[in-house]
Amino acid sequence: MTLPVSFRPKLVDALKNYSAQTFYSDLGAGVTVGIVALPLSMALAIASGLPPQIGLFAAIIAGLLISIFGGSRVQIGGPAGAFVPLLAPIVMKHGPEALVACALMAGIVLIVLGACKLGVMIKYIPFPVVTGFTSGIAIVIMSTQIRDFFGLSEKLPPDFIGKIATLTQNFHPNWATVILATLCTLAIWFWPKKIGRRIPGTIVVVMFAGMASAFFNWPEQLGIQTLGTAFGEMPRNLPMPHWPSLSFGEWQSLIPAAMTVAVLGAIESLLSAVVSDGMIDDRHDSNQELMGQGIANVAMGIFGGMPATGVIARTATNVRCGGRTPVAGIIHSLTVLIILLIAAPLAKHIPLAALSAVLVVVSLRMGEWHQFRRLTLAAK
Repeated sequence: MTLPVSFRPKLVDALKNYSAQTFYSDLGAGVTVGIVALPLSMALAIASGLPPQIGLFAAIIAGLLISIFGGSRVQIGGPAGAFVPLLAPIVMKHGPEALVACALMAGIVLIVLGACKLGVMIKYIPFPVVTGFTSGIAIVIMSTQIRDFFGLSEKLPPDFIGKIATLTQNFHPNWATVILATLCTLAIWFWPKKIGRRIPGTIVVVMFAGMASAFFNWPEQLGIQTLGTAFGEMPRNLPMPHWPSLSFGEWQSLIPAAMTVAVLGAIESLLSAVVSDGMIDDRHDSNQELMGQGIANVAMGIFGGMPATGVIARTATNVRCGGRTPVAGIIHSLTVLIILLIAAPLAKHIPLAALSAVLVVVSLRMGEWHQFRRLTLAAK
């Protein structure tokens, strides 16, 4: 008797004839991507209205499970920029616990989609929709960084139009923060590509900004906000599992948001898998990928994290650095865990402006701006 649901993670096939040479290649790629994921995960959590450690938990727990149970050889999972426009309003309206419930329900939906073999639906999404979707997210992510980039003291509305309207009436930046954020953005943007393959510009810029902040005491001297002044000490351990404490009515009200998270996660992860297939000349299992994403998000719901998915930028970095099997993704998660356990107390000195610069560069590179001209020419 054969089961109607096929469950075979890519890790199973990848470990066949696994060699020491492949491991060393995966090891270098995994460590590099783990370092890249560190500032990015914290920045995405903050942009979503959460403490920075929640992003690290997602990179560690969800990233590990996506690599173990996913359907792609080189997929890297964790917090994604595509989620930010959706997660921030949920946190602001319902609180962080609601986001945990959304992750759990979205995970169940993703498992069902994969089990029902609906992963092939990704090929029916029109290219103009993907282009507009990606560019729109890039603009929204940039808008979420306005407060930290300019060092504004007042909170801004969650919606894009509301932010712009508020800024036209009351805009009083901290110029020291603006200068720091601009310098960090330029440094990351112009970081040499050859060096960046082994030493990511994001982590170097964030580390130097953190050391300078601690040495010169920027929070008191210049009023520059850091992770410590905004969120306090970073924990040095992973969260304990618990069930979201919400009423039945609150669970019901979050179903539409959870469905949106599931669909968004499915699109993002499968697009990333398609891109990586072209880079390594392989073919992912879309249904297995969705089930792997689902398992990771259910775990996020139980461990109090944030929704996660496969991410194109980190996956591409993994491939460029030599990653060829899911072992690289596992090493990526373990790298973030080791840094969390050892260096968490030092993270309090990192300026929010430096993390904001990371996301500004990500959003600028994420937008499919050049594709609009191509679409216009194709329409003629």
